[in-house]
Amino acid sequence: MATALVGIGTAPAGAASWTPKPAPMTTPWTNQVPVDKPLPEYPRPQLTRPDWANLNGIWDFAVTGRDAGQPASFTDQIRVPFVAESALSGIQRKITENDKLWYKRTFTVPSDWNGRRVELNFGASDWQTTVWVNGTQVGAHKGGYDSFGYDITPQLNGGTNAVVVSVYDPTQTGGQAVGKQRINDVRPHDGGGIFYTAASGIWQTVWLEPVAAAHITRLDMTPNLGDSTLRVKVQGASASGRSARVTVSSGGTVVGTATGTVGSEISVPVPNARLWTPEDPFLYDVKAELLDGSAVTDSAGGYTGMRSIAVAKVDGVLRPVLNGKFVFQTGTLDQGYWPDGIYTAPTDAALRSDLQAHKDLGFNMVRKHIKVEPQRWFYWADKLGLLVWQDMPAMDTGKSPDSAARTQWESEFHAIIDQHRSSPSLVMWVDQNEGWGQYDQARIANEVKTYDPSRLVNNMSGVNCCGSVDGGNGDVVDNHIYVGPGNTAPTATRAAVLGEFGGLGYKVPGHEWFPGGGFSYEDQPSVSALNNRFTGLLDSIRVGQLPAGLSASVYTEITDVENEANGLLTYDRQVVKVDTARVKAANQALIDASRNPAPPVTLPTGQYKSLRVTTPGYTDKYLRHQDALAFTAVVGAGSDAVLRSDATWKIVTGLGNSNCYSLESRNYPGEYLRHQNFRVRRDADDGSALFKADATWCAVAGSGGVRLSSANLPGSFLRHIDSEVWLATPGGTHAWDNPATFTEDTTWAVEAPWAP
Repeated sequence: MATALVGIGTAPAGAASWTPKPAPMTTPWTNQVPVDKPLPEYPRPQLTRPDWANLNGIWDFAVTGRDAGQPASFTDQIRVPFVAESALSGIQRKITENDKLWYKRTFTVPSDWNGRRVELNFGASDWQTTVWVNGTQVGAHKGGYDSFGYDITPQLNGGTNAVVVSVYDPTQTGGQAVGKQRINDVRPHDGGGIFYTAASGIWQTVWLEPVAAAHITRLDMTPNLGDSTLRVKVQGASASGRSARVTVSSGGTVVGTATGTVGSEISVPVPNARLWTPEDPFLYDVKAELLDGSAVTDSAGGYTGMRSIAVAKVDGVLRPVLNGKFVFQTGTLDQGYWPDGIYTAPTDAALRSDLQAHKDLGFNMVRKHIKVEPQRWFYWADKLGLLVWQDMPAMDTGKSPDSAARTQWESEFHAIIDQHRSSPSLVMWVDQNEGWGQYDQARIANEVKTYDPSRLVNNMSGVNCCGSVDGGNGDVVDNHIYVGPGNTAPTATRAAVLGEFGGLGYKVPGHEWFPGGGFSYEDQPSVSALNNRFTGLLDSIRVGQLPAGLSASVYTEITDVENEANGLLTYDRQVVKVDTARVKAANQALIDASRNPAPPVTLPTGQYKSLRVTTPGYTDKYLRHQDALAFTAVVGAGSDAVLRSDATWKIVTGLGNSNCYSLESRNYPGEYLRHQNFRVRRDADDGSALFKADATWCAVAGSGGVRLSSANLPGSFLRHIDSEVWLATPGGTHAWDNPATFTEDTTWAVEAPWAP
């Protein structure tokens, strides 16, 4: 990895007295951010060069009206690349649609760069950015999530140079991609819901880099497992007709090399490839060289992982397959917000930490929600081994974007795809979410698939939610179900995924953004309850939804965010709320079950059977009805005829789901076992859809018997407790959800009928 040159700039006046503002919450890295040269790591790991200069640090700063020109003086200082709303920037003020941000600093170009072009690069700046060098405008850019840069060689003066940057960011009042940003008070406050503090201005690394006149600008790398090659397009500037040589190596040993024309596909052999997986995220080194005849005029380094992603039929069900094999993708919603840096992680170690937390908890996937992270985040996902679903940040909710907004949004989407298309961890593009700023869903999904055919495409995450319109295409059908996990069924053309579920809340005293202001989708009264409920959801997916065709799930969410208190970690990353080992085991069991699926559980329809309790000490009891309510009772050969008949049920095809079952009373034909307000009872079929769903039970495997899960409340089971029979939920808060002997109490042995 390239290392930064230091000492190339002149500190702004007053920089020595600059201090950050107090953060609303401090992360473990808040106080580790250097005043000068924060985020010193090379920012572009898939296109590295040895010479570069980091321009992060203290810049002069000013805020003017939106239509004002460059101010005569810059009265403040800001620490780049932290946004003006953040504490780490040293500004921490609300920026509105009536403001324009101004940045200024000086730099000198190292003398050993002479003879090369000098580029000024921005990782990202939100939203409309204009750049001047030594008083001359060198470029203007629109977009908050894609990187950009300019050749500033003609503007350099050979000595001390000045760069000025203006940024205008209207956030949700404009028509651009904003994700979850909203113009709010930058200090903790009540409310906000699922939207958070805006992030205006420069928010990723700014750097200088010397390049040859003809140079490499991008490496587009696509592994092809079918013929054991890496397909590479070397993109270049001023390099038309030039040749490029690409070398793939491992541990310093060359495994393949090939030469071709710049801009055309080069097939580099990678024999006996070691495949990239979440369990073994092996990365090859890549070197690209630009040739003029036989002379090397430019070179750049990178890396790749050999893997494939597709959808395919697995045991008759359409599933996503990694390297040709189905593995359940279990992940979380990761929004990438920080209480100290807002959009920008305080350090590279902090950026890595959220991904490491996923690994520690046993997840193999992460959905990057409505934000695009710096390239170093993707590097850590590639290196640690996490499958990434990347959302395109949405435009504002409740609005139909005009033609200019649509053109800009699609252009930015293309730029984002180009910048991250070579990351092996990235396996799916999520185009739109819950109908926010939705339009042309089907066209966009087809267009994205054409632009990047190497990945899966999700036309709309949450097609069942919030007025969203399903384009009907793409590789997956994606539901949002809170708390869930609910039922998401695959189709003949799309795999089934659960794009959001969960949202279990627990507020940790001393670790709340606005104490008392937090909310969740279902508050938990204790850490113990949170652990029981969360692992219960994962177990439910494993025993119920996975066999029914679900292929992936995204839990909301990895950390609290401002007033959203449903994270597995607190917003300050100081506390992991859940039992790490227990959650990891539940995730691993889910992944293992997808690799080695248990045979489906079937019951004999059209036959009378009795259901015996399997809980030790109560195995002489059977499921029966009495006065229309369900109980368990001891039944034996000497029991009276009414009791034996009450304890006999006819197993029939599910009234509400033909893949499941209903239990018809032996002595009250036409009446079925159903749940109502959690109590289980025997009622006559009234013909309603609700009754049919309440009276339908899906069979899942149990140790020594079968477990019966509610068809319309998946993850809740038929359970006996104190002789009463209830619909119980693992980790639930009711008395009948008591975790003691829960699995045993929800497992029933299917026996010969007491009343044939």
